[in-house]
Parts: sequence; structure tokens; C-alpha cells
Amino acid sequence: MPSRPAARERVPSRTRSALSPRGSTPAQTRRPKASWQAQFVLLSAIWGSSFLFIKVLGERWPALWVAFGRIALGALTLLVLLLLRGERLPGRPRVWLHCAAAAVVFNALPWVLFAYGEQHTSSIVAGLWNATTPLWVLVISLTAVADERPSRSRTAGLGIGFVGVVTLLGPWRGLGGGQLDGHLACAGAALCYGIGFHYTRRYLAGRAETGLVLSACQLIAAAVMLAPFLPLAASPSPHIGLAALGSLIALGAVCSGLAYVINYAIIRARGATVASTVTYVIPVVSTALGAAVLGEPLHWNQPLGTVLLLFGIAVSQDRLSPILIAARARPERAGS
Repeated sequence: MPSRPAARERVPSRTRSALSPRGSTPAQTRRPKASWQAQFVLLSAIWGSSFLFIKVLGERWPALWVAFGRIALGALTLLVLLLLRGERLPGRPRVWLHCAAAAVVFNALPWVLFAYGEQHTSSIVAGLWNATTPLWVLVISLTAVADERPSRSRTAGLGIGFVGVVTLLGPWRGLGGGQLDGHLACAGAALCYGIGFHYTRRYLAGRAETGLVLSACQLIAAAVMLAPFLPLAASPSPHIGLAALGSLIALGAVCSGLAYVINYAIIRARGATVASTVTYVIPVVSTALGAAVLGEPLHWNQPLGTVLLLFGIAVSQDRLSPILIAARARPERAGS
């Protein structure tokens, strides 16, 4: 999951987007909808495949170098995009300070943890732990934000989500051979994302800079943070092979660079709420790739735990209410 600070964006109103321009055909009206849906699928595939690339590159490079490599390439990609769009990096130190703080919990720390975690567990497990991010967001909201109250739906969602996490972990299967370290590292990365979303909402969401500018600032700051620690890690192999090299390029330029542009386009087209639902699709992609490409074992408790977890998140966010209301309305319409 690349950095995605929620900058203030001008999103067209639903009413305006729903109206067809005068003289347009129905096919022309449907194009924007098909466009954002295709972008959504592409974004899910990109972020879901990132765990495969981390696994492949992690077999050749230490975790710290994996994280630094994707951050550096991602920052370079975003800088090129800024140049093409004619945008500039901010000059005020306060903006860089907030971006640096967000970079710690959105990029530097979680990406090192995921890279380390996948050296001790499968990419499937890492992708499934990434799906717990909304659950951590809810936990932090209820514990750290004074205005948040534990409603019935949130309490029930947390309970179901906790059962899902335990099922996903599968402690009855045993966690020897460093697996526990891998689980804890991936869980810590998801927790970092949860903290990052709250920090972004409070200090970066209302800024005038575009999300592309803020993301570039974050990745630059993250690269600067990790660079001094590189000599402390084992030296990466200079001969990493085509598979690892391709994974590095995909992780940096695509998963940490171009993916943000796609996410930005979805937010502009359909809003942040719709864009955030990509979290539900990422574990499906990461699990399928881990099993099909890497031949990683998939145990019954992992998909079951993920379903319980995502269901708990949906309950806590009241995402099922519109579905239930619509289901109740259908018999009434049929009987009228």
C-alpha cells in the first residue's frame, strides 16, 4: 500500500457528474464510469501484486534495502510526474515536517516491516495482514480520538474483526521457525498504516497542495530517513537476476509511483470512500498470486479469517446498512 495522503481535492459533485452534457450520447455518458472501474481493477492488481514483488526481491536483498529501493524509485517516478504536470515541491518547512512524520508510519517503517516479515512468512500472509489496516484505524479512532464513541456497530465489528485476526493467525497450527516474527512484523506494518491515516487526516488532509505533491514529499523524506541506516544492513547482492530486478522496478515505479496517480484519479472520479474499498480486493489478488506464482501453501483458516475480518470491518463502518435497506425496500416495492 503506497502513500496516499488525503489532500484536499476538487471532486465534481454527483449531481453534476450524473447529468449528461447537452448533445452527448449514452455511450459517451458511460465512459467515465467504465474508466474509473477499470482503474479500480488495475489499482487492486498493482497493490495486490506488491507482496509478490517484495517476496521475490527479498530473496536477494535485505529488508532495509528492499524498502529503500522501492522508496527511491517511487520518489523518482513521482518527481518525473510532477515535472510533467508542471507542479513544484513545497518550500515551507512545516509542510516537509508533516510529510516526514507521515513518511515514518506510511512508508519507511511499514515497508521495512513488510519486507522483513516476508522473509519469515509467505506473501499470502503479508497480504492478508495488510487487510487489517481498517481495523487498526478503527481501534486508534476509539482509543486516541476524543470525539469517537464506541457505537454498537463499531463494537460488534471490532469483535468480529478480532475473531478474524485470530483465525487468520491460526495459533493452533504452530508458529515456529520464525513465523511468529513474520506475523508480528506484518501486523506492525498494518498498525503503522492505521496510525498514518489518522496523522494524515489531521495534519495533511486540509492542505492546499495536491496529493501528488504530498506523496512525492513523503517518499523523498522516507528515502532520506532510511539512507543513513543502509551501511548497517548486509550489502545487497549486485547480481540479483532478472526476476528480482523486475520486482524492484515494479515495486518502485509502479506500486509506489504510478499506483498513486491511479488512486488519485479514482478519488477525483468517485470520492475517497469508493477509493478506500480497494482494501477489500488487495488480499484476494495477493493470495491468488502467492499460491499460483510462488506455490505458497494456502490453509483453510487464512481465507476464512480474512472473510471474518473484512466482514467485521464492513460492520464497523456501517457499510452493510445501505444493502440491508435496499433489500427491505424490494419486497415493499413488489407488494405495492
